[in-house]
This record gives sequence, C-alpha cells and structure tokens, in this order.
Amino acid sequence: MAPLFPEKSDLTEPLGEAWLTGVDCRIASGPFAGRTLGEAWTEMPAEWRGSRAVAEANFPVLVKFIFPTEKLSLQVHPDDAYASVHEKAAGGRGKTEMWHVVSALAGAQLQLGLKPGVSKELFLEKLVSHTLEDLFERKNVRAGDTYFVAPGTPHSIGPNMVICEVQEYSDLTYRVYDFGRLDAYGKPRELHVEKALQVTNFGKLAGGQVNSLLLPAEGASRSLLAACRYFATERWECAAKCQIMVDPERFELIVILEGAGSLAWPDSGARYHHGECWLLPASQSYLGVLPETPTSLIRTYLPDIPALKTQLHRDGVSAAALAQVIFD
Repeated sequence: MAPLFPEKSDLTEPLGEAWLTGVDCRIASGPFAGRTLGEAWTEMPAEWRGSRAVAEANFPVLVKFIFPTEKLSLQVHPDDAYASVHEKAAGGRGKTEMWHVVSALAGAQLQLGLKPGVSKELFLEKLVSHTLEDLFERKNVRAGDTYFVAPGTPHSIGPNMVICEVQEYSDLTYRVYDFGRLDAYGKPRELHVEKALQVTNFGKLAGGQVNSLLLPAEGASRSLLAACRYFATERWECAAKCQIMVDPERFELIVILEGAGSLAWPDSGARYHHGECWLLPASQSYLGVLPETPTSLIRTYLPDIPALKTQLHRDGVSAAALAQVIFD
C-alpha cells in the first residue's frame, strides 16, 4: 500500500482496498472528529451539504484506493433501475464508477467490456468451459489513465497497479467468475451468474477509457477526468500556491495522491499529507493549497451536468470533446 500508506505493512491479513468515504470511516478533525461519516452526515447542516445533497439520506459518493495483488473476479454492477426493484435490502442503488490509475508497473492490465459480437449464449458457453476471459477487452494501463465504468459493463482489474475509484455509493457487485479461488474458510466465494446475466450489456460498450479535458486554473494544472450525474472528478497538479473555488451548492472531496503542505479556507487551515481525504463544506468559498512538495490531488463533487456543459461550452470546449468525458 506504499507510498500512500507506508505504515500499513506486515499486516496479519492482506488489504485490497482502502475506503476513504465509507460510512464507517471516522472523521479525524473538525467539529465531527471521532464520529463516523455516516453519523456525521445525518447531523451536518444543510449549508455544509449544499443544495445538491441536502435531500440525500446517506452519503452519496464513495472514494477508495484499490491495491490488487492478483486479478479481481470477473464481475458486473447493476444500474439504479434494476437495483431499486431487486436490491431494496441493499439500498436499492446501482453502481456507476470511474477508475483513475495512480501507479502501474509495466505490463499491468485490466479487462473492461466484452468483445464485439459476444452473445449471452457464447458468454455462458465460455463460462462453463472456464475460458470466459477470452471474451473480454484487455487494456494495458499506465499511471494517469482514467476509465469510466457504466453499470452493465463486465470488468476485472489486474495486479500491479494502484487505482483511485470514485463511484456512486453502492457495494453491489455480481461476480460471474472467480478463477476457482477459495475464501478464508476454504469455500468458493458466492457467484451471482443469474443476476449478472440480467444486467450485462451485450451491445456497444458504454464508457471505457477517457481522454481527460484540460480546464483553466491559476497556479495549477487542472483536468476533468470524468463526469456523470453521480460525480465529477478532476485531477489537479499543484507545484505552487493555488486556489480551488467552492460552489455553494455542493460539498467537495479532496484526495491527496502525492505531496505535502498546508490547506487554507476562510476561517481556518491545516496540514495535509498523501493518502488523506478532506471534506470541504459547501459553505466555504474556497480552498487554498500551499504545497511544500509538488502535490497531486483528486477533486470530486456532485455536479450539475447541464450547468457544467454550458460552462465548458463557454470556455470553448466542443460538443465532441464533451461527449468524451461527460456521460449522461
């Protein structure tokens, strides 16, 4: 888990993911210090949440780091429509997500979507013969790559990479194939083939690799990685003092990928280090970043997609370029 969490070494059992905004994560500073995010969310004033999240009963965005040491199961996620009917007990929300590759060794790969022409019948045939991987599109990955994963897109992440995942808050995953692996009790992990087949998109791939869109920013390099109704995610490179302006309609999440320094907001400030996630209330007008070492960070928030498109059009971004990074 180094360099993000170098202190997490020699653990008694392997850790594959670090959830930064799980409802059981504890807040480290501020007026809700010591409380879980889930507890704090129910008590946060409306001006902290912002108007776009004030009606959300649960925290709406899950951010995590993934550290695979072997390839993950072949899996797929449902959309909201399916989950609202078939997964009410699990919250009734589907799972839309994006992956940003923080680091990757040479030869690292992921699998995203099925090859053209794959039918449900062929999918089942390959599943029975344990050759299902043959039907997946393989992607060689490099640090800085971004992938948008729409519900219904079969996928798997391989080893030798670190990914920052931003997603609609849901933990619904339908495993199709797990390579015969056993759990800690010596039993195969549960598969969800029937549900997976019901939600899998056997047509054209929705999403895939995204070409980031350079955005204006003073004192920093800023890129829009991907946006949809559930989240918009940017990457910032800050070598000198810079400022992130806050929309009063939304809270912001700031994830430090690399670097150290100080953060400043209208009534206070604090030091930051890599691996941290900061929640910036909608009531703050700005966040100042004062790096002591070059800093890379992820900024994610709940977007107003029509307003975002309008602003980017005004900035001279073409409709074709917008379609490559904004997913309606």
